[in-house]
Amino acid sequence: MNQTRYTADVVAVDPDGRVLLIQRRWEPFTGQWALPGGHVDPGETSLDAAVRELEEETGVKVAWSDLTRLGTWNAAGRDPRGRYSTDAYLVRVPAGTIARADDDAAAIRWADLATAARTSLAFDHADILRAAIRAL
Repeated sequence: MNQTRYTADVVAVDPDGRVLLIQRRWEPFTGQWALPGGHVDPGETSLDAAVRELEEETGVKVAWSDLTRLGTWNAAGRDPRGRYSTDAYLVRVPAGTIARADDDAAAIRWADLATAARTSLAFDHADILRAAIRAL
């Protein structure tokens, strides 16, 4: 049985045009930079999962009502673990937002959004960043 797993990812952007990235603690892509995000738990919406994962991985708290849906990414092969479909969201955070690495994140960093979209990120996260740039 080839079950599709459901995830949510968050593009958190500050007023200076920087995006919050996490360094992955676990496989796949251990040590690579990625967007905060993760599995949608039973009973959750992807919005709920996006808010929860952002807080768990970075300590940044946002309301689901502040998230704007960017789209769904579900191309075959986007995740080496199998078939995954992710809903990606954009959220604007205030200047001076403090983030810290926690849970699945080994480290965090604020990166220039345009530069990050041109770099090699885990999964298809650079594609998601390019969609965020178009939405902004």
